[in-house]
Amino acid sequence: MNKLIKGLVATAVLAALAGCNSDDDQVKTACELAGDACKTFTVIHTNDNHGRFWQNSKGEYGMAARMTVIEQIKDEVESRGGQAIVLSGGDINTGVPESDMQQAIPDFVGMNLLEYDAMAVGNHEFDNSLDVLDMQQTLARFPMLAANIYHKNSDERYFEPYRVFELDGVKVAIVGFTTVDTPKIVNPENVEPLSFTDPQVELKKVLAEIEQNETVDMVFALTHMGHYANGNHGTEAPGDVLLARSVEAGQLQAIIGGHSQNPVCMEGSEYADFKPGDECKPDMQNGTYIMQAHEWGKYVGRADFEYLDGELTLASYQLIPINLKTKDDAGELVYVTEEIEQDQDVYAMLKPYQERGQELLDVVISYTDGVFEGERNIVRGQQTNLGQLLTTAYSEFVTNNFNVTADFGVMNSGGIRASIAQGDISYRDVLTVQPFGNFVSYVTMTGAEVQDYLAAVAVKTGGGYPQFNKVAMDVNCDAGTVDIAQLGGRAFDLEQNYTFALIHFSAAGGDDYPIVNQHPNYIDTQLTDAAVFRDYFVKNPSLSIADYAPVDGELTFTKAGKVVASCAAE
Repeated sequence: MNKLIKGLVATAVLAALAGCNSDDDQVKTACELAGDACKTFTVIHTNDNHGRFWQNSKGEYGMAARMTVIEQIKDEVESRGGQAIVLSGGDINTGVPESDMQQAIPDFVGMNLLEYDAMAVGNHEFDNSLDVLDMQQTLARFPMLAANIYHKNSDERYFEPYRVFELDGVKVAIVGFTTVDTPKIVNPENVEPLSFTDPQVELKKVLAEIEQNETVDMVFALTHMGHYANGNHGTEAPGDVLLARSVEAGQLQAIIGGHSQNPVCMEGSEYADFKPGDECKPDMQNGTYIMQAHEWGKYVGRADFEYLDGELTLASYQLIPINLKTKDDAGELVYVTEEIEQDQDVYAMLKPYQERGQELLDVVISYTDGVFEGERNIVRGQQTNLGQLLTTAYSEFVTNNFNVTADFGVMNSGGIRASIAQGDISYRDVLTVQPFGNFVSYVTMTGAEVQDYLAAVAVKTGGGYPQFNKVAMDVNCDAGTVDIAQLGGRAFDLEQNYTFALIHFSAAGGDDYPIVNQHPNYIDTQLTDAAVFRDYFVKNPSLSIADYAPVDGELTFTKAGKVVASCAAE
C-alpha cells in the first residue's frame, strides 16, 4: 500500500498521531514504568459516512486519504507493542447520489479495504428495504452490531448484539445500539418486521448476557444514538450521555458514537468551539468516555488507551482532519494541516464506482413539456411552477412514507438555484436545482399555530420568499397577517391540526423563518431534498408544466391597498 504523505506530513502528522511519549529524556508514565503489565490499545473511529467514499470537489476527506492515516496510526501503534481497532458509528447509507444510486456498495467495499472491525447500525441503514441491508451485511467483512433491534414479536435479534475483541491481551466486549427514533424517521414499511427497544433497558440485559457467557475486561458501546451535551436531547431520542448514566459507574468504559454528527469536544459540560486541528477533549459521564468524530470522514478519531491494574485510562485523544481546507488571508483554500496523500490501492479500487456514479447522474429519469421556472429574479418574487413542483414532491413524500397526510408544503426560494429546461430530466438537473443537501422534514401543528407560522413566513422577501402548494390565503403585507381559506383542500379551522412539509434549513430558522424544529411534533426524515425530488421524477416519468401552474387567486398579497406579487413589490 502506498502510505506516503506529501510535504512535511511525515513529520507533522506523525507527531500529531503519536500517543504516549516514551523517549528516554521524558518522565516515564506509570504505564511505561509497569512494562508488560500495562496494556495499550488504540481505537480508531469514524461515523456518519453518508456515502462519502470519494473526496469532495475541494479534495477534502474521502476513503483513500482516510486509509493513509489509518495505516499510519496502526503502524505507529504496533511498533510500540500496542494494537488498534477500527470502528464506525453507523449511517453508511444516504448522502451523495454516486453512493445512493449504487446502494452504498462502494462505501462497504471501501470499509472492507480500510479493515473496519465493527460498525453500529444507523437509522439510515433502513432507508432501503431490508433485502438491501441484508446484501450490505453479506458484503461487509465486519459485524454490524445492534443489540436493541429484534424481529417483531420475537426474542430473536436481527443483528449481533456484541462482539468480543482481544486487544493487546485485553478482552473488550463491544455492544451496538441504534436510536429508538428509527421507526419514525424512516419509511415505516422498511422496518415493519422489526421492533426497536430502549437502549438503556437493553444495555442492562446485554451486560447480564456478557457476564453469563463471556470473560471480558471491559465493555464499550458502539452507538448510533447521538451525543447531546449534559443529556439535553430535546425532541431527539435519548442519546449517549443518558446511556452512560443508566448503569452503575464502572460497567461501561467507553461509548463510540454517531448520529448527532458533531465533534464531541468538551469544555466542562458544554461543547468547545472546536475547529479542525484543535485539541479535543471527549466527554466523560459516570466514568464513561464518550467520543464522536463529526461526520463524512472529515476526521479520524484516535483514542489511545492504557490498561493497568484493572483501570482504563485515556492517554491521549485527537480528531485528525482528513485534508480539510480553510481560506487563508487572501481568500484561497488551503489545507488545515499538510496534505495527506491518497492511498493508491484504495483510490484505484473505488474510482470505477465514482465514475459509474457520475454516469448515473446523466441517466434520464423524467421529461417535462416546458420550463420549470427557477430563475433567481423570478422565483424570489412570485409563485412559480417549480415552487409548486418542489413543495408537491415534499408533501407527497411525507404522505406516502410516514403514515400522515401532509396538507401543504413550504419552500424558501433561496434554496431554489436553477430552472429545469424543457425536455429530458436527469439527476444532474435535480442537483442544480437542489445542491445543498437539506433534509426534508415535516411538522404537525394546530390551526392557531399554523396561522402564526404562515403570517411570519408569507411576508418574507428575497431568499426567504416562500413557495407554497395547496395554500389558499390572503396576505396583508402591511399588517403582517394572513386570512387562510383552505389548507390541503380543507376549510381552515383554528381548532384542527395540519401537517406541512419543509426543509430542515427553514425549520431551524434559516432565512429568518420561525424555528419549528423544537416543536414536539417535528420530524426530520433525514433524507435529502434532492433525493426526494429525484424520487418524485422517477415516479412521474412525464410531467406537464400546466399541472403545476400556480392557481390564480389562490394566494394573494396586498400592500398599500393593492394586490401585488409579493410583499417585496414596490
